[in-house]
Amino acid sequence: MHEMSLCESLLGIIEQEARAQKFRRVKIVRLQVGAMSCAAPEALDFCFRTVSNGTLAHGARLELHRTPGQAWCMSCGETVPVMERYDPCPQCGGYELQVTGGEDLRIKNLEVE
Repeated sequence: MHEMSLCESLLGIIEQEARAQKFRRVKIVRLQVGAMSCAAPEALDFCFRTVSNGTLAHGARLELHRTPGQAWCMSCGETVPVMERYDPCPQCGGYELQVTGGEDLRIKNLEVE
């Protein structure tokens, strides 16, 4: 489950920002999750609760904001939105798609005390 290591890294970033910006507690973490990131929302939520136990983010709510993926279709030459890998091109129905966006996973913002 790579979501566990993602959440450990997420917590490390939060702790680093807490030292730099001098906040004591995190109430909400808003995370931008690209549709092509291969991160399962339920697993992210579970793993975040697990790794944040006993830290400054203990009890913080994790809000996931899904963003669509983007791909270039080799068949029709269009850049198209996609929500899952191996989806067909919404323009021509072709399956020769090269993912060009939506693989990101980033902290959108934090609500802190």
